[in-house]
Amino acid sequence: MAQFKSVLPFPAGPRETGAAGAAIDFQAARAQTQALVASLTPEDQMVQSCPEASPAKWHLAHTTWFFETFILSRHLSGYQPIDPRFRDLFNSYYNAVGPQPEKGLRNTFSRPTLDEVVVYRRHVDEHMELLLDQPDLEDSVLALVTLGINHEQQHQELLVTDVKHAFWTNPLRPAYQQGTSEAPASAAPAQRARVYQEGLFEIGADGRSFGFDNETPRHKVYLKPFRFASRLATCGEYLAFMDDRGYQRPELWLSDGWLAVQSRHWQAPLYWEKSGDDWYVFTCSGVRKLDEHEPVCHVSYYEADAFARWAGARLPNEAEWEVVAANTPVDGNLLEDGAFHPRPAPAAVDDSPAQIFGDVWEWTASAYLPYPGFKPADGALGEYNGKFMVNQMVLRGGSCVTPRAHIRASYRNFFTPEIRWQFSGIRLADDSI
Repeated sequence: MAQFKSVLPFPAGPRETGAAGAAIDFQAARAQTQALVASLTPEDQMVQSCPEASPAKWHLAHTTWFFETFILSRHLSGYQPIDPRFRDLFNSYYNAVGPQPEKGLRNTFSRPTLDEVVVYRRHVDEHMELLLDQPDLEDSVLALVTLGINHEQQHQELLVTDVKHAFWTNPLRPAYQQGTSEAPASAAPAQRARVYQEGLFEIGADGRSFGFDNETPRHKVYLKPFRFASRLATCGEYLAFMDDRGYQRPELWLSDGWLAVQSRHWQAPLYWEKSGDDWYVFTCSGVRKLDEHEPVCHVSYYEADAFARWAGARLPNEAEWEVVAANTPVDGNLLEDGAFHPRPAPAAVDDSPAQIFGDVWEWTASAYLPYPGFKPADGALGEYNGKFMVNQMVLRGGSCVTPRAHIRASYRNFFTPEIRWQFSGIRLADDSI
């Protein structure tokens, strides 16, 4: 099994700028992806176990495709693709680039072989190094390289998420990484709520570091007073919801959520299984007994909303969440920690909320919509985020498989409300009365 902690691609402290810094970050991101697949067999990398997922081999190829399609083909003189057919084969959803295969068929691509995909990655890496060695590289090209690095980091998170689901669907329940099958003995602190006063606040990317286009433009929002939970909701608290017939009470659920419960036969979060009187959970390190102090994970928006309603609270909206997170350092249980599973909240030292970053993505009550004045980028890259701004809900904060350098207070993740395969959890909020 791979030791994921050995790859720390973005160390803290002063870093190179310009093309030299971009080259370091590029090499580190690519090495991190390779570390994540080091323990996987070629057969492992072909599995696509649910419609939301992709095979690991496809993640390796598509992230490579991104650098080739949007950077090398346009900005490195004389660049020749290793196989022109890859332009369509590994396209995900960029209609302006060209046609793409049906997503659900990605696990049928036995060719190119994994070895050929590795050669493809090496080919693109070598030419990216040539590009980044140019002393007069334009800022616009460096911005595309930064976008490509962040795109790769998104796929690192998706890769782990997809492998976990693939191994869970395997009756052998193989372990993806080394780890203990026992839950850590650490109790979550008591749940508290901090009151935030009303006011006019600014949210969105501030331009001082990278941000996706959906984080712009920065704008003002008015918030009424609200309360914000000091930590994430735990498995033990969610068990209490289940014991109180939470999945059998339609009054707790949105209409579409109740339909999902009935049609999908939900009785517990994804990866939970009961044996006798005890609950067990499947993790990237295998199956182990459920730790009631850990944050509940792999719940849909519908489940998060129903739990909040049962608890006499609500989910925070994304502006509330960002206002709380804005002055919080990016720290927590993230990809580089190597746990790949949520951990109990640390003991409270003051009334500041814990677990803002890492552990689980936090569902918000906000629909994924454009900010006032939002304009997608010109060309194919305008399809990156903007065309998905319908029928999805916003999540904030990152998870235990989010790269540390990838997350920030303004980051807007989004999924449809029934999705459970993602590392998604719950933080409560309420109006301050």
